Amino acid sequence: MKNFKQIIAKQIQKATNIEEKELETYIEIPKDTNNGDYAFPCFRLAKELKKAPQIIAKEIKEKIENDIEQSKEIEKVEIAGGYLNFYIDKKSLTEEVLNEIDSHNEYGKSNLGSGKNILIEYSSPNIAKPFHIGHLRTTLIGNSLYKVYKYLGYNVTGINHLGDYGTQFGKMIETYKMWGNEYNLEEDPINKMMDMYVRINNLCKEDEEVLNRCRENFKQLEEGDEYCVNLWNKIKDLSMIEFNKIYDILGVKFDSYKGEAFYADKKDEVIKILEEKGKLTESKGAKIVDLEDVGINTPCIIQKADGSSIYATRDLAAIMYRAKTYDFDKCLYVVAYEQNLHFKQIFEVAKYLVDEKYAKGLQHISYGMVSLPTGKMSTRLGNVVKIEELLGETIKKAQEIIAEKNPELKDKQEVAKKVGIGAIIFNTLSTANVKDQVFDWNTALNFQGETGPYIQYTYVRTKSVLEKVSELPKISKINIEKLFDEASQKALKLIYNFEDTLVQVTEKNEPAILARYLLDLAKSYSVFYNENKIICDDKETQDARIYLTYAVGQVLKIGASLLGMEMPNKM
Repeated sequence: MKNFKQIIAKQIQKATNIEEKELETYIEIPKDTNNGDYAFPCFRLAKELKKAPQIIAKEIKEKIENDIEQSKEIEKVEIAGGYLNFYIDKKSLTEEVLNEIDSHNEYGKSNLGSGKNILIEYSSPNIAKPFHIGHLRTTLIGNSLYKVYKYLGYNVTGINHLGDYGTQFGKMIETYKMWGNEYNLEEDPINKMMDMYVRINNLCKEDEEVLNRCRENFKQLEEGDEYCVNLWNKIKDLSMIEFNKIYDILGVKFDSYKGEAFYADKKDEVIKILEEKGKLTESKGAKIVDLEDVGINTPCIIQKADGSSIYATRDLAAIMYRAKTYDFDKCLYVVAYEQNLHFKQIFEVAKYLVDEKYAKGLQHISYGMVSLPTGKMSTRLGNVVKIEELLGETIKKAQEIIAEKNPELKDKQEVAKKVGIGAIIFNTLSTANVKDQVFDWNTALNFQGETGPYIQYTYVRTKSVLEKVSELPKISKINIEKLFDEASQKALKLIYNFEDTLVQVTEKNEPAILARYLLDLAKSYSVFYNENKIICDDKETQDARIYLTYAVGQVLKIGASLLGMEMPNKM
């Protein structure tokens, strides 16, 4: 497929002698289509060329004008302040998009990431605790990134770094020792364990001795005490049965479930290397790495005063293991911004443990917290919205709406499931990572406006239009000039930018970019649909509009699947 950015960069390179690849990175897609299809900000060259942006724009335009007039790809170039605005030739754009759609079932797929290994750590719930809406963002952001990276040809490994170790399990063991005969963990295990966890936390606040016993339990677990290990395994197995029910509903998969416990016996290597390099110091009996010299005032604790490990040590052991096992180019951690300091610390300490290549590849994909309108959630306090409740309620609401809108629809339950889960996924991913989310049932269940159901409804509309013709017209029979109107061109330009949108998702690790793109494409099709009669007497016009409808539907379906959403054929 023609790369119009590259074509523009090549023209500017002739006029400036600046490297083409560098120029290509400066080219933007204007938000206002009146400012062209692509814009080149000449202020990026002001320092190097020692001229004002307006003068640079004028000189470049004069030098490339003759070539542009002969070009089949660029219709014209205009100056707007310090910008050069490029307008792509309608014929060239339309042919590119339709031919690419015709020749590829997986439009936008590429081998851009061929040979590059990407690890993504996401979801990572604590066992023995309910899977609540606070886990939604990490699970869905990570799942979408996994799918997009893979679609662009990267070798991707999805890791569920389970929270299956730490003092909390010492607490669970103590709870079982004290009150085990009161709980049958075979029935409704997660809720029973949550009750136990809330109960022991309340007792620990009142009685320091109980907290000390919990800490001792964890130390015994680390040392391989048979009773503690067997109970821990039982808790873990019961938790995973419950978690996998949620993952199956959401369509989320992982390649590795190695959690904190897997790295417990690898902590000694971390300590040994840091000691050999003279980076460990003692503080109140604990072993720490001082990070003040790199601007981090809080030291990284490597070993507690009682000799037990801390999750930072296990994270460092995981980095070493992953470097050896996966030879990663990037290792992404999709974890809430509450852990910003933790990742700054371990990424600095990791520089002493692994090669520079791996240390540079570590990235924290920070995201905002999810709270209720009443405030922050806490498993210790027991005020969480469980995913099961959320999914069940949303699917039920979707069923009611679908039954009202289309009472004759077959497979209402299956459609409601796709619509309900799609609503949750889109609601979660359409917010930029850095922003906090207040989870409001009314917002999540709103089936109007900028929502997942709106994307799905637009796709269903394309399917409905296609059902009105006996077969898809052959690409060779399409008169592309029938798609030169403004509404058609806007949809075509968006389709052309699909792969570039996916690349942006990986550059910024931000699925919201794709969610926004799908909304824009759905809206552009709605305008096209409202302004143009698709099934009409003019066969050439009908064929062209039918093929554009097909193209929009294809991209909506692929894009939604990369967010993790399924598309119904009817609604």
